[in-house]
Amino acid sequence: MSITWQTRLETTEDITTIRELTRQAFGRQFEVDFLDAHRAEPAAWLPGLSLVATTADGEVVAHALITRCHIGETPVASLGPVAVLPPYQNQGAGSAVVFAALDAARDRGEQTVVVLGHENYYPRFGFRQATAFGVHHPQFDGPNLMALSLNGTPIPTGTLRYPVNLEE
Repeated sequence: MSITWQTRLETTEDITTIRELTRQAFGRQFEVDFLDAHRAEPAAWLPGLSLVATTADGEVVAHALITRCHIGETPVASLGPVAVLPPYQNQGAGSAVVFAALDAARDRGEQTVVVLGHENYYPRFGFRQATAFGVHHPQFDGPNLMALSLNGTPIPTGTLRYPVNLEE
């Protein structure tokens, strides 16, 4: 049986649900704090790039967030964390919300998306199919990072900087 997921922009009413599904998906508070810190930082927050996937009855079951960062002096987007409620993992909700977020970023003119994590970290959150955008292991420092080119543009090089830095 194939499920068709609905995706949409998050609303203010979704924030509490997004926090809880993120906590359940990752099993810890760090990713929730990460989301809150990025939501609160104007230099990081990109309106229209926080999306959810819902069931047919409107239950929010997955979330993807794209924020701003820089490689050298080049502004780029950053995906992560992507969270899917455990009962819905490996059912396509993560892929649906990741693709919707990447499409929204491309529609805004974003060329590069840095991804927190690696190919083996994200499969349960829908990232495996998103690697069709072309994974690059870029020339910047940082553990567990890769980048996607949304339009074939070469990945910038330089130091990766985030407006929000949380120590894990």
